[in-house]
Amino acid sequence: MSKIGKKNIIVPKDSSIKSENGVITITGPKGSKKLSINDKIFSTTLNEKNEINIKPIGKNVDTKTSVMWGTYRSLINNAVLGVSTGHQKILDVTGVGFRANLKGEILNLQLGFSHDINFKIPKEVKITVEKMTMITISGVDKELVSKVASDIKALKPVEPYKAKGIKERNQYVLRKEGKKK
Repeated sequence: MSKIGKKNIIVPKDSSIKSENGVITITGPKGSKKLSINDKIFSTTLNEKNEINIKPIGKNVDTKTSVMWGTYRSLINNAVLGVSTGHQKILDVTGVGFRANLKGEILNLQLGFSHDINFKIPKEVKITVEKMTMITISGVDKELVSKVASDIKALKPVEPYKAKGIKERNQYVLRKEGKKK
């Protein structure tokens, strides 16, 4: 039995959820999201307290079904949170001369290379730049927001000596001691 899969998902009052033929459509103030689940293995029910529950069909639950049960529950919960409040990642750009600017639908980064780096922003994600060293990534889809944040962080990973580079807010950087004389 899955510990995570057993928990009910609370749907906020301003959001609605529909389930038909294995496709779950979640709509809220931030947007809408569609998820497909395997309706031959799992069934979803919505109770009177506006909570959705996902359960496997059948009596015997093997380990693979148990793992997928928790995964589907987490995906649905992330979608509900995304359409109601949204997901957000904050990146800090640290280093002398390191800057970030928005130019239309392109994020322009100056990261100490001989050239500027232009990062094309996907349409489903909104990026704002504050103070030229703080990048805020927000959107409905948690997976896409995390993917964009990861792609931007990969352009200039944090180095361990002076902690220069792009990192997430509150990310711990293991620092190394420099050369001794």
